Amino acid sequence: MMLARGLAAAALAAVLDQLTKFLVLDYFGEHGCASQRAIVNSFLDLVVACNRGVSFGMFNQFAQFSAAVFSAAAAIIVVVLLYWLARARSGFLAVAIGLIIGGAVGNVIDRLRFGGVVDFLYFHLGSWYWPAFNLADSAICIGVAAMLIDSLLGRRTTQQAKGGEDLLP
Repeated sequence: MMLARGLAAAALAAVLDQLTKFLVLDYFGEHGCASQRAIVNSFLDLVVACNRGVSFGMFNQFAQFSAAVFSAAAAIIVVVLLYWLARARSGFLAVAIGLIIGGAVGNVIDRLRFGGVVDFLYFHLGSWYWPAFNLADSAICIGVAAMLIDSLLGRRTTQQAKGGEDLLP
């Protein structure tokens, strides 16, 4: 039951991520990584930016290796998360893990298709700008936050957990 819930969250996150990226690329008439910008209001711009590195553009200088290396790393992480998800006994934790899996899959799809991750939400306040991001990034952050909440509020000791479920090996 929890596995199905987590996989549903993963599928929803990945599909919504790819759909929003498709819509943004279509809006700008692009077919992949490009550099476009449209002002939405005083605190949000819609952009097309290609992140060939990891979070916040770190390691962009290794662009020639990044798609394969970062996709392989994400695939390994997804396998570990799937194992954890299969052992989860909490619906909240299952959805959290699913969001991380779905976000990772959404970004890997971009890396394989475009050689980098398409980011399109660009928030700013005055001269302060947050790095551009996408729905996959949001799903990953929400999933990690939910996992932290679960671990802080729903924490069980090893003896209380039946057979060690919900605990990462």
